[in-house]
Amino acid sequence: MMTTTTTIAVTGAGIGGLAAAAALHRRGIDVHVYERGDTLREQGVGMHLGPNGTRLLHRLGLAGELERAAVRPEALEVRAFHDGSLVTRQEMGTAWERAFGAPYLTVHRGDLHRMLASLLPAARVHTGRELVAYEETRKGVTLRFADGTATRASALVGADGVHSVVRRSLAGDEQPLYSGNSALRGLVDAADVPGLDPTQMYMFAGPTARVLVYPVSGGRQFTYVVVAPAPEGHAESWTSAAEHADLSVALDGWAPQVRRLVGAARDVRRWALYDRAPLRRWSTARTTLLGDAAHPMLPHHGQGANQAIEDGVALAVCLAEAAPGGDGITAALARYEAVRRPHTTRVQLGSRDGGGRGPGKGVRDQAADVSWILSHDVEQSLHDEMSGDNAA
Repeated sequence: MMTTTTTIAVTGAGIGGLAAAAALHRRGIDVHVYERGDTLREQGVGMHLGPNGTRLLHRLGLAGELERAAVRPEALEVRAFHDGSLVTRQEMGTAWERAFGAPYLTVHRGDLHRMLASLLPAARVHTGRELVAYEETRKGVTLRFADGTATRASALVGADGVHSVVRRSLAGDEQPLYSGNSALRGLVDAADVPGLDPTQMYMFAGPTARVLVYPVSGGRQFTYVVVAPAPEGHAESWTSAAEHADLSVALDGWAPQVRRLVGAARDVRRWALYDRAPLRRWSTARTTLLGDAAHPMLPHHGQGANQAIEDGVALAVCLAEAAPGGDGITAALARYEAVRRPHTTRVQLGSRDGGGRGPGKGVRDQAADVSWILSHDVEQSLHDEMSGDNAA
C-alpha cells in the first residue's frame, strides 16, 4: 500500500473543494485535493455568483478571467408567462456593484471550475481517488481510497457533495428532504433565441411553474431553469437526464419567448430538489465539512456555490491564523464551524422559503430578502473578529 504525507487533504474537486484548496495554497498551506473522477471536470450548466462570492474570487486573482467568461446582468426582468409582457424590472449591473462592493455575475459552472483549477499546481490535484474510509487520531487523519492507496494528513476537509463519505461518518445516515419540486434545466445558444437580450436575466412566473433564464459564456449562451412541482421519486442528482417532452409539456401555452427557448433546447437535465436538515456539528478535532457536504441547500437564492466559496476562504483564513501544531488545527476547525454554521444555516433555511415565492412577491422585495447575504464579506468579518471590531 502506497502512503504519502500531506498537511491538509480535501476530498472532492468541485467548486467548493477547489476554492478551499486555492485559498489554502495562496496562503502557503500545504494542500492536496483528492477527486473520485478520472478527469477533472465539472458537469452542469450556469450558476449565479453573488457579490459575496465574486469579491472572494477577485482576491484569488480571477477578476480578469471572470470579466471575459462571465456576464454582469444589467437587470432582472419579470415577464408575464402567457404573453411575455413586462411586469417589473430590477436594475442590477452597476447599481448592484456599487451597493454591494462587487459585481453580481452569471457564469457557466465549467468555466468557473476551470479557473479555480488553474490556481493550483497540477501535482496538488489527484484524480481517480475515491475516498471510502478514513481514520482520525490525535496525530492526524489517514484517508483510504477505493484503489487501495492511502495517505495521511494533518486534517481532512470533506468537500465531497451531498453524498459525502465524511458527512455520513460525522452525522450518520440521514433521509434527504424533498421540496416537492424539481428543476428542468439546460443551455441554449443566444443566437437561437433572438427575443432574449444576453445582457439581461429573465423570470417568467406562471401558475404552476417558474422559468429563470440568464446569460453565460460571455453572453453566447443562456441557461434556463424551470422549477415546477413533481412527485418524489427522481434521483437525488442535479445532472440526471430528462426528456425534451417533459420541458415542452411543462411550458405548453407559455409566452412566445419561452416557446422559442423550448424549441432551441437540446440536452435537458432534471434536478430533483432535495436538501438536508441543518447539522448541529460539522467538525471533530481533525475533520470538517464544506459546501454541499455541510449544508446542501435549495437553489432559490442562487447561493449553493457562493456559500461553498465562502466556506473555503473562511477555512483558509482560520488555518492560516492558527497556532502551530495539532491543537492549533483543532482550534482553527472549531473557529471555522462557529463562524460558518450559523450563517449557512440561515441561508439554507431561507432558500427553502424562497421556493414559495409567487408572482405576487415583488422582485424588489426578493432582492431585499437576500441583501444581507450579498453584502457579506466573510474574510473581512474574520479579520474584524480577530481585531475585536466585530460585536457579532
